[in-house]
Amino acid sequence: MKKIFLTLAILFLTFNSKIIADTSNTIKQIYEGKEDAKITIITYESLTCGHCADFHKKVYPKLKKEFIDTGLVKIEFRHFPLDMAAFNASKIAQCNNDGKSDLLHFLFSNQQKWAIGKTVEDANANLKKLLEDQNIDIDFEKCTNNKNIEDYVLNDRIEGVKKFKVNATPTIIINNKKFDKPLNYKNLKKSIEKLI
Repeated sequence: MKKIFLTLAILFLTFNSKIIADTSNTIKQIYEGKEDAKITIITYESLTCGHCADFHKKVYPKLKKEFIDTGLVKIEFRHFPLDMAAFNASKIAQCNNDGKSDLLHFLFSNQQKWAIGKTVEDANANLKKLLEDQNIDIDFEKCTNNKNIEDYVLNDRIEGVKKFKVNATPTIIINNKKFDKPLNYKNLKKSIEKLI
């Protein structure tokens, strides 16, 4: 399934690069922090990635408190789906197009409730049920079939590969340089403090 997804993404880039460039301007990027913060962190994530969920649970809250909320860091969440279930979840996270990260964090914190099953259809059904159970006002079919959002998510992934050689998730980029140490808060904090 991963190979099929990657092949489709590459074919998509080849035949639709102009469309990607045009539609990416109309969809808001999910981010937190001051627009003009001195340090920009980009995190490439897949919503079915357990290590990404751990980042949101263990590292992100400290990062938010110490650096994002204080205006020193802006964090941009980029999509890097590793499978079709993650691809659909990325489209859901992006669907409100408000630039807010609430739904993204919700999907990571509830990953074990929806990113399960033997097929992508199982994961989709679990995700749809979770959204309904939590009264989250999302038109699942409309969001997952939205071509502009689909292009945007694929463009994130393709840009990650081309610009930063992303090949795993999560991948952290700090001021356009790949963070290459083990991903824990201590190491991340040290790297950020060197740039302040």
